Amino acid sequence: MVIAPLIRRKPKWGDTMNKSELAEAVAAKAGMTKAQGVDVVNAFVSVVEESLAGGGDVRIPGFGSFTVAHRAAGKARNPRTGELVDRPASKRPKFKAGKSFKDCVNC
Repeated sequence: MVIAPLIRRKPKWGDTMNKSELAEAVAAKAGMTKAQGVDVVNAFVSVVEESLAGGGDVRIPGFGSFTVAHRAAGKARNPRTGELVDRPASKRPKFKAGKSFKDCVNC
């Protein structure tokens, strides 16, 4: 079985792999079809979204952690008018890379 190269061009600083390229790379690495790779990537994203929406965290040892960061309510200034406005409390997804992942990127 011939496995296609994961990245077809020489990566440059700032190159970005999009979702379909990620799915293709996953499929090639796991020896499955591209459609199955798309299903795997979509399933992973869906599970992470559902877990965070439900208030949970996703921790993958060696890779990193997906958590929910809470931002307190406060005051903000409208840059056009200079008027103070209330900024409501909000939540946002947050990713923290694990040590092994950091070491891999910095090698």
